[in-house]
Amino acid sequence: MSAPERKTRWSTRAVALACAGVVLTMTGAAFAAVPLYQLFCQVTGFGGTTMRADRPSDVVLDRTIKVRFDTNVRNLPMTFRAEQVTQTVRIGETGLAYFDVTNTSDQPIAARASYNVVPVQTGQYFQKLQCFCFDDQTIEPGQTIQFPVQYYVDPKLAENAETDGVDEITLSYTFYPSAEDAPATGAG
Repeated sequence: MSAPERKTRWSTRAVALACAGVVLTMTGAAFAAVPLYQLFCQVTGFGGTTMRADRPSDVVLDRTIKVRFDTNVRNLPMTFRAEQVTQTVRIGETGLAYFDVTNTSDQPIAARASYNVVPVQTGQYFQKLQCFCFDDQTIEPGQTIQFPVQYYVDPKLAENAETDGVDEITLSYTFYPSAEDAPATGAG
């Protein structure tokens, strides 16, 4: 084999390896995109994603806000409802809402609830202290479970010009089949 033929073969292999590397990198990026986007939304409140708080607010304002609760189920034999459709809380005050989930099938259901708030610019101010949505849930056949959600609306909402005049927030949950093989049980 002549030197030019070896060089051409080496160039062809280099291009093939580079293409394979690009394909592997893009595949990895595609799989990482969803978890990275979810993390971004949880950290920033982007797209109406609520925030997770470690402790209640130190400040409670006189201004009140109405919180509406919306429940949905995607591809699961279950019923899901809020015990109260709305609550009126003072901004900064800790609220507590209860949700009832019933498995209407004869098989255990492993599920997770996704969540967001509307208007989307309030997502960064809706702080959850306790929520069933933090973990996968297992609901046994015919079982009804009551899940609490403990939350508050951060007083910084009142300081933001984008949220000026907002007097109602809708917290929406959708239960969908869990991707986890071994879901946790109980309330999150």
